Order: sequence, then structure tokens, then C-alpha cells
Amino acid sequence: MTWNPTTGCNKITAGCKFCYAEVMSKRLQAMGQEKYKDGFKVSIHPDTLSIPYTWKTAKVVFVNSMSDLFHPDIPLDYIKQVFEVMNDNPKHVFQVLTKRAERLYEVHEELKWTDNIWMGVSVENKKVVSRIDFLRKTNAKVKFLSCEPLIGPLYNMNLNKIDWVIVGGESGHTPRPMNTDWVLNIQEQCKYAGVAFFFKQWGGKNKKANGRLLNGKTYSEMPEHHRIELAL
Repeated sequence: MTWNPTTGCNKITAGCKFCYAEVMSKRLQAMGQEKYKDGFKVSIHPDTLSIPYTWKTAKVVFVNSMSDLFHPDIPLDYIKQVFEVMNDNPKHVFQVLTKRAERLYEVHEELKWTDNIWMGVSVENKKVVSRIDFLRKTNAKVKFLSCEPLIGPLYNMNLNKIDWVIVGGESGHTPRPMNTDWVLNIQEQCKYAGVAFFFKQWGGKNKKANGRLLNGKTYSEMPEHHRIELAL
């Protein structure tokens, strides 16, 4: 399940190069969808805040697949409203992912971090590993890394206080390659640190055909103390 109380963003690091959300926004704008009338310009959508209250059964919800909640153009008051909705709906697990780890840290004490809010940062290569340090210092109860698209090695990460690591290769028409050794190294780091490891995909031009087997196995681990009894 996805929920987009904000839409729009802008590119800040290498992981943004082939942003699927930007392409999708243009497509939805061309289709005449009101929510995307401004294309990929950062916008808030207060009318969407009521949506999670309508879900009768427990969901795993990816928040802002089409944006970044901690973009500097999104007012703190609105971020607080989004968090209030998540606080009010404890049966759902909300996964929030940002590349703006500095702002996340700046405002984290202003937000109420209930157990059902999983906070993550994107870590696509070694140039952005500092995002992990900002995440680690927040009050989020569950902290995760999204190493997707993984476009470089991430040796010797500090995984202290990190609960979950997701790894995936880039897909699309011109995907940048992902080295098998990079993936195996992250898997070993997680094993050593006792951190749940989830290998999402190899990616490539035909991501379905390439699948998600790593050394003949699938890795779908979830945070040990925060497992959710839901059909993912």
C-alpha cells in the first residue's frame, strides 16, 4: 500500500538520477490527474490525510512513494499532521524513507515516534553514508537503510541501532550495474551486526527475469523485535 500526502521532489545525489517518481508524475500529469497538475513540483495534499482512517484491515504502508516527506519545501506543521495520522493508526505499519537525513534529524524531536513508524534513509553509495549517522540519532523506534539503487560498495558501515537493511539493484532502460560482491559484503555486515537483511532485486532492464536470488537463496528478513504478521 502506498500513501502520498505529499508529491514532488528534486534530485540531490546520484541515487536520484533515474527517479521513477519524476517519470510517473509527468505521466499522471499528462493523464489529467488533479494531484499532479503541477508535475513534479513539491506539493502538499491535506485532503489525503484522512485516507489511512478508512483502511479496515492492517496494512504495510510506504509513505510518499512520489516525494520526500523531509524535503525543505514541506512545512514542519504539515509533517506533524502526517505523523499525527500515523500515530492515530497503530494497526498499520508506516515506512517512511528520506534522502534528507539532515532535516530529519533537525526536526525529529518535534515528532511523536510511535512503534508503527519505521524510519529509513537511502544509502546508495559511500558518498552518502553520513545519512546513517543522522538516522541513528533520531527517536525513531525502527530504523532502516534502503541501499537501492546500490551503485557502489558500502564497506564497514556502522550498523549500530539500525534494525533493517534493504538492498536492490537499479532497473529501467539504462540501469547502472550492481556488483555481486557489494551485495554479499552488505549481507555479511548485517549478519555480523545482527541486523535483518532484505534483498529486494538484482534490477536491470528485465528485473523480473533477474529475480532476487542471492547465492541461490531469497533473503526476506524483517526486524527481529518488530515483525509484522501481515501478508507482504
